[in-house]
Amino acid sequence: MSRTDDFLKEITEGNTNKGDYITLGSAMLDGEALTNAFVNVPLKTMNRHGLIAGATGTGKTKTLQVLAESLSEKGIPVLLMDIKGDLSGLAKPSPGHAKIDERHAKIGLPFEPKSFPVEVMTLSEQDGVRLRATVSEFGPVLFSRILDLSETQSGVVSVIFKYCDDHKLPLLDLKDFKKILQYATQEGKIEFTEAYGRISTASTGAILRKIVEIEQQGGALFFGETSFEVNDLLRVDDSGRGYINIIRLTDIQDRPKLFSTFMLSLLAEIYSTFPEQGDSGRPELILFIDEAHLIFNEASKALLGQIESIVKLIRSKGVGLYFVTQNPTDVPEAILGQLGLKVQHALRAFTAKDRKAIKLTAQNYPDTEFYDTADVLTSLGIGEALVSALDEKGRPTPLAATMMRAPMSRMDVLTDLELSGLLGKSKLAKKYNQDIDRESAYEMLNKKIEIADAEDAKEKARQEREALEKAESKRRSSQSRRRSTRQNPIVKVLTSPTVIRSVLGILTKLLK
Repeated sequence: MSRTDDFLKEITEGNTNKGDYITLGSAMLDGEALTNAFVNVPLKTMNRHGLIAGATGTGKTKTLQVLAESLSEKGIPVLLMDIKGDLSGLAKPSPGHAKIDERHAKIGLPFEPKSFPVEVMTLSEQDGVRLRATVSEFGPVLFSRILDLSETQSGVVSVIFKYCDDHKLPLLDLKDFKKILQYATQEGKIEFTEAYGRISTASTGAILRKIVEIEQQGGALFFGETSFEVNDLLRVDDSGRGYINIIRLTDIQDRPKLFSTFMLSLLAEIYSTFPEQGDSGRPELILFIDEAHLIFNEASKALLGQIESIVKLIRSKGVGLYFVTQNPTDVPEAILGQLGLKVQHALRAFTAKDRKAIKLTAQNYPDTEFYDTADVLTSLGIGEALVSALDEKGRPTPLAATMMRAPMSRMDVLTDLELSGLLGKSKLAKKYNQDIDRESAYEMLNKKIEIADAEDAKEKARQEREALEKAESKRRSSQSRRRSTRQNPIVKVLTSPTVIRSVLGILTKLLK
């Protein structure tokens, strides 16, 4: 057999599946695509997570688009983090192009323009379905990790949550938490000290500063009601296609703390809500995190550890996480080792550091006699990638330089008019886009403080009134005593010694 035949045999056998799968494209040898040498990824292993990496302009976003379309067609919902703002075109069919037809002829797949069911979401003031979560849903441990607090400060947060649980005070937004934090060291200091011990003002001040940092990055928009229900990510349309949920994050790049906060809360909520799937044969939900370095670069050590733990555990819930970034080294090794599917677009070697990084990247892929992996990484064209997946038994498939299929949807953004029309039909927008500010810890504590202030004022007035009454009573008593001891002037004259002697003298003369 020729080298080409050996290669075709290896690719065909390595990409044959008993169950359902998606096709990414056709394998390449010596820089040329081999027709019908399909590179497939079994649905069974898509919850084993993955990586899409490559230099700017090599086709990462289009690969993400192809994966999202393929999964949607299989009835699997998708969640996309749209950092660059170029994924909304999934809602409209591709206009087609001669180069797309040429590419698909080489691959051996027909090209059919299609649109897909799309839901546009937002964390900020951009148009879209509003994504929110309450402070209570985070819990004290996760909330402390988001704020990157010390052990002592985390203990204060736990006491705050405990107090709110004991007194039925809902913690919905950041103003609720700030209010109870201030109350603990001011109006409610005695109450807190008696029930939970003394709380240091230095600790509460440090926590308050961390909350302000989150607020400055838009956290006030994220924390609150109506809280998003993660089960709404699992919808399918009337044709059985999974919804592609796109979170618009074009204004989030300078607010990495908010992005990390959202991602961790979302993953934690999914993990706690979704049931265990076991070996179900297909994922329940796939998440694509574009510009993944934004999560990891700004994450604290505690937050990073939490993300790593969830990545390891969440696949048992039927959820796959796919990180999209320029260089595989952007993803921590602990997470990189958990990834089953790797789609590596071209890397560019401009410096000695770049060349060293490429050699390290090449070592992450299975050995093959058909490629010098490090050389291939620098010679791949736009829309071409090295692909390594897991087969249905969890073994790595043969490494294949792949000509990727083109997206069936539009490779461009929706116009403002198209976006408005999409949101106008959205059932989720009607559900989540109403601002609700029901009575919570902030309002309830303010009432409590007002009542306490009113009672204090009433008690002070009572004490002042009693003091005045006591003083008045004392004054009257003193006056009464003075009146009782004062003699009548006539009596005083008549009883004086001089008068008595005169009277006695007159009486004596009369008797003589």
